[in-house]
Amino acid sequence: MILTTFFSGDTVKLGIKTERGILDVAAAVAASGMSCPASPDAVYNQGLRALPALQALLDATEDAAFFLDEAALTYAPTVPNPGKILCVGLNYRKHAAESGMAEPQEPVLFSKFNNTLAAHGEDIPLQADWATVDYESELGVVIGKTARNVSVDDALGTVFGYCNMNDLSERDLQMRSGQWLLGKTLDKFLPIGPYVVSADAIPDPQNLSIKGWLNGELRQASNTADMIFSVAEVIAYASQIMTLSPGDIISTGTPEGVILGMQPRVWLQPGDEYSVEVAGLGRLVNRMVEA
Repeated sequence: MILTTFFSGDTVKLGIKTERGILDVAAAVAASGMSCPASPDAVYNQGLRALPALQALLDATEDAAFFLDEAALTYAPTVPNPGKILCVGLNYRKHAAESGMAEPQEPVLFSKFNNTLAAHGEDIPLQADWATVDYESELGVVIGKTARNVSVDDALGTVFGYCNMNDLSERDLQMRSGQWLLGKTLDKFLPIGPYVVSADAIPDPQNLSIKGWLNGELRQASNTADMIFSVAEVIAYASQIMTLSPGDIISTGTPEGVILGMQPRVWLQPGDEYSVEVAGLGRLVNRMVEA
């Protein structure tokens, strides 16, 4: 199943992508009277338990009026209100090498906050004094059920679905102290979307191509097989430290090809457009603009 979110006025609504268009879940639920979570928050709070009801609603909805033209929609962040946003640093072998850093012995976790969320197609504001803004194409993971002390073997069973992410970074701020927070949690510095694809459609998250384009030029071209710590290992590791809950999201690291690893370094500027595409998850596109 492929989920998305979109704006209707000021309301963020849930949609299911189909060949007939985007099913307006709330409208279909209201018309049918079926018992089904109707909003993005309701779905992601329920996690994996929500999927059977969504499938039943989709199967029962025949009226074309409930299917919207995707091209006419304004996307919202695909997971609008995650409880936690975890990110993994230096999680691709070739990226660690280009950064001049040793491969970590355990996952390097840091956090972003909800102010960083941005939608597919949304502009990313850059302040004039942010001179070292970089892109990072990443595979995103949406947690689908409570995970505490899960094993690596069981970890993928906690996943609701997968999505594209761009872990934008302001490198000077990131390196200002021993904490990466300042350079990572600027407003709208985590575009996500345009879809969340349910985990059953992605049987092996460690065999997905991951690419990124700057103004149409291919900059990042790798595969999730180059991860140092697999998705399952990251989830298992994090769950030993904290409880992961439905609706939490994890950005699993970026491959080589970031500006930080280049010479000369030409950082992102207003007018630049960056696109992220992980196999099977659509394409996430955002444009940098002056703040």
